[in-house]
Amino acid sequence: MNITLIGMAGVGKTLIGRALAKALNCDFIDSDDCISLKEKSSLQEIVNSQGEDRFLEIEEKTILQLELNKQVVIATGGSVVYSAKAMEFLKANSKVIHLEADFGDISRWISNVPNRGLIGIKEKTLKEVFKERQPLYEKYADYVFKLDSQYNINSVIEEMVKLVFN
Repeated sequence: MNITLIGMAGVGKTLIGRALAKALNCDFIDSDDCISLKEKSSLQEIVNSQGEDRFLEIEEKTILQLELNKQVVIATGGSVVYSAKAMEFLKANSKVIHLEADFGDISRWISNVPNRGLIGIKEKTLKEVFKERQPLYEKYADYVFKLDSQYNINSVIEEMVKLVFN
């Protein structure tokens, strides 16, 4: 079974995804890394040079081209939920887990907001982007996994495996 992690920037999708893939002895894909490698540019450089709409097109195309023929854990960019096509593909090919955290924790965990390639941040505050995305994360999630500010990665992985596989 494939697992996709969705959630706000800074919540720990990559960190948790790597640890979960290791625990499940399967491959790990970070969609943001796929985009950067394919475009030979950082996410922020792509947003700056091509714009947010083009970035979202690239993100969608990257997701739709993922080869998911063996068990894999996927960490997505926080903006993936803006693409119904990408999310339908992920839901059809994996169990989707929303890593959820309070805004206060997210704002403490995110560093360097202006240079992260965070979609929507030019016109909205981080809190507005957070509020805008929450219903989308909830809409697409098969499971919601609540993280608090003191989470322990090993406990998170153990609980997540129980949640998905029991």
